[in-house]
Amino acid sequence: MQLRDYFTTTIGTGVMATANASGEVDTALYASPHFISDDTIAFIMRDRLTRANLQTNPRANYMYIEHSHGFKGMRLFLQMIEESTDKEAIESLSRRNISAEQNEALGPRYLVTFKITKALQLVGGKEISIE
Repeated sequence: MQLRDYFTTTIGTGVMATANASGEVDTALYASPHFISDDTIAFIMRDRLTRANLQTNPRANYMYIEHSHGFKGMRLFLQMIEESTDKEAIESLSRRNISAEQNEALGPRYLVTFKITKALQLVGGKEISIE
């Protein structure tokens, strides 16, 4: 199964971990990634701690826990490629349905793109093909 198909058909909870230049770690809830290609994904971010950490340390880890019995899911090892403030691109990928006023009150949004460098099962060390 391709990763894109997995995230399209599997319901779960995503957690992104980042660290700043000093190694202080943060975790935050994130929705399923937006696939740009087989090994490139993007997330829409606000100007919060996760984004700040990526400015000094472009590596992140995204853990996805399936809503099922047992511990199923995967871990994606990520390298930030770029970030964009392209409003059309962000809006085309946005899944939230909030008013323009609510959206503006939450602050600017950024489309942050990552290369997937490795994918592992949630539990254990079995590598998952990125193709």
